[in-house]
Amino acid sequence: MVPHFVTALTGPINELEQRILDSMPAIERWFRLEWMEHTPPFYCSVDVRNAGFKLAPVDTNLFPDGWNILSSSMLPLAVQAAMAAIEKICPEARNLLIVPENQAQNTFYLNNLAQLRRIFHMAGLNVRLGSISPDVKKPVTMALPNGESITLEPVVRSRGRIGVKDFDPCTILLNNDLHAGAPGILEDLQQQYLLPPLHAGWNTRRKSVHSKCFEEVSKRFGKLIGVDHWLINPLFDKCAQVDFSTDAGVQELATRVDALLGKIRKKHKEYGIKEKPFIVVKADNGDPHMDILTVRDAKELESLRQHIGPTVAAGKPAAAVYDVLLQEGVLTSERLNDAVAEPVVYMMDRYVVGGFYRVHAGRKTDENLNAPGSSFVPLAFAESTHLPQPGVKPGASAPNRFYMYGVIGRLAMLAASYELEATDPQAEHYA
Repeated sequence: MVPHFVTALTGPINELEQRILDSMPAIERWFRLEWMEHTPPFYCSVDVRNAGFKLAPVDTNLFPDGWNILSSSMLPLAVQAAMAAIEKICPEARNLLIVPENQAQNTFYLNNLAQLRRIFHMAGLNVRLGSISPDVKKPVTMALPNGESITLEPVVRSRGRIGVKDFDPCTILLNNDLHAGAPGILEDLQQQYLLPPLHAGWNTRRKSVHSKCFEEVSKRFGKLIGVDHWLINPLFDKCAQVDFSTDAGVQELATRVDALLGKIRKKHKEYGIKEKPFIVVKADNGDPHMDILTVRDAKELESLRQHIGPTVAAGKPAAAVYDVLLQEGVLTSERLNDAVAEPVVYMMDRYVVGGFYRVHAGRKTDENLNAPGSSFVPLAFAESTHLPQPGVKPGASAPNRFYMYGVIGRLAMLAASYELEATDPQAEHYA
């Protein structure tokens, strides 16, 4: 189930993309074999960047919202994938409880919940929305602009199971990334499936662990299709306990930034790439209090620190200390109406079910687009006459391009399955 979509990127197809297209049968067989050995995350979304010379994932979200952005033509795929996923996990499932973010109040997020409810209802489940927010003490019904409404109900726990009043689900779908930690009400559930598992939340998850797993996946995939895995894998490093309030803390980070930039320059020289390399610095635990920084030279860190100091420290002690991920920056060649864009691939179980473009008119090709001012444009299905055909001249079929984005998205999803296996506390317990 790999849909083909219309993309915004035109122009000649590059060598990497051609290699992926030519290797389609081998790639699909490889994925089938991988999914026989590894369990995919229940759902995820992946931000992909296409620099022309490099095609790589830059962020993998295991609690994706934004399901309301996907085009209506993609709904059947999402429903089919939901059916397949639920059938594997709990074939006799009747009731599904969706647990949203605690601050589930803005219209965009509520529309996302309504779409998730629709997908699982059409997959044959009774669906309710249960909030674990201490502020939700009774059912709250909220109207949506399209005339629909959704009701949030307080989650209750009884005899080791959770649900809402008069509703006992066998499956709980988390749409809450647990930034604030895993609440006790979700722990040690009896005979209920919690998807994704608690250790997928940012209370325990680390971007550096995912990057390491993706590096492993990309090496094996690169060997499969005969390409340098760097072409699909952002180089990375981790710097622990960075204290942005001290010169010594920033100096340690600067040293690592300089070393990573050196590695990227070496690869650029190898491939004759003229673009100046850059690094993206992020909180390793996805902490939203820390801004995402773009660094082209280690010397920039001092001025960046002065700029971000108050933001980094927001809601934190004065000496804000972070573990940070240093990730090779990947340019984006995508454009929509002259605005910089990047594709976001949505998956459920092991299937690509849709995607959209994140667009930001105020950002440059080397900047983070997931920022205030961004907008979203659904990707549409390609017309049948535009579907990939054997022997089509390279670059003549733009819809082919999203196949590559789907491959990269699935590689990131596979890395996430490796990551969840490696960090599973129960697996460690029984080792």
